[in-house]
Amino acid sequence: MQSVPLFLSEVAPMQHRGAVNILFQFFVTIGILVANLVNYAVSSTHPNGWRIALGLAGVPAVFLFIGSLIISETPSSLIERGKEFEGKEALRKIRGLDDVESELEQIKLACEIARQVKHPYKKLFKRASMPPLIIGRSVQVFQQFTGINAIMFYAPVLFQTVGFKSDSSLLSAVITAIVNVLSTIVSIVAVDRVGRRKLLLQACMQMFISMVAIGSILLTHLKPTGSLDKGLAAVVVVLVCLFVMSFAWSWGPMGWLIPSETFPLETRTTGFAFAVSANMLFTFIIAQAFLSMSCNMRAYIFFFFAIQILIMGLFVVFLLPETKGVPIDCMTERVWKKHPVWKKFMGKEVVKNYEMT
Repeated sequence: MQSVPLFLSEVAPMQHRGAVNILFQFFVTIGILVANLVNYAVSSTHPNGWRIALGLAGVPAVFLFIGSLIISETPSSLIERGKEFEGKEALRKIRGLDDVESELEQIKLACEIARQVKHPYKKLFKRASMPPLIIGRSVQVFQQFTGINAIMFYAPVLFQTVGFKSDSSLLSAVITAIVNVLSTIVSIVAVDRVGRRKLLLQACMQMFISMVAIGSILLTHLKPTGSLDKGLAAVVVVLVCLFVMSFAWSWGPMGWLIPSETFPLETRTTGFAFAVSANMLFTFIIAQAFLSMSCNMRAYIFFFFAIQILIMGLFVVFLLPETKGVPIDCMTERVWKKHPVWKKFMGKEVVKNYEMT
């Protein structure tokens, strides 16, 4: 599944690459919503409802397997393996045009450069490859340090803690999942218009305020019994929704979009694999640690995530370049060599990529 963003970035037209790529995150959020609806439905209708919910997870897996058998390869993948005619036909089919010569030449040159790299893993750790590797892994790690998976995984437990009953906490999780879906649509519409950096920075501000507000309410008003007054509990739910909203149009989809579009073809698959491995590792670590941290840190855990979000904002300001409207195979020349920090890593040995006129 994690190869989907890479696939989408390679097949999407430059001007719509962000929106097409975010469709991956959009359908992930729909899956989260459906899972929450199933959990809510079976929790009150069957004593072994969790078994039903777990078994139903196999249904989308069947469709995913069938789809993997009929989907076509990307033009870049075909041409890199010497199948130029098939790659050209795939590009024509994807673009819906007969004249694809300009883009085809760009892909062919990128593939020629990629073929010269015999050991992509060694290439990935050379100095000139550090900028996309650092950015790709950092964005994926920061995506987890927003605290979103901790909140989404344990939303029912969190809402029970602030005073909701068992069924009500599941319903509140459904509400946050709906917010997640609707807010991702905002990202699809805005990402190729306002750019990646603006969405990320705006979200950092909103997530930081939400986390500090939630932490402050729990710190000052949480009762010894582990509950809140009804009005304040509702405020916490609203703040959680505001947090999820900002994440859904920024770090959620951008965490997959940016690593999938920043690596050059010769290290794209390898680099994206490293970035995803960082995401999976920290997803596991935070999911395992959240309950223990929540029990020991209590309200202070939200201040912990707020500090991480502040660091993320500084990272975007000083280190993250804007990639909106840049052809995927021209990132080296148009992005990394022009960034005030990362251009220091780009030596003369970097082969100049073909740029579309």
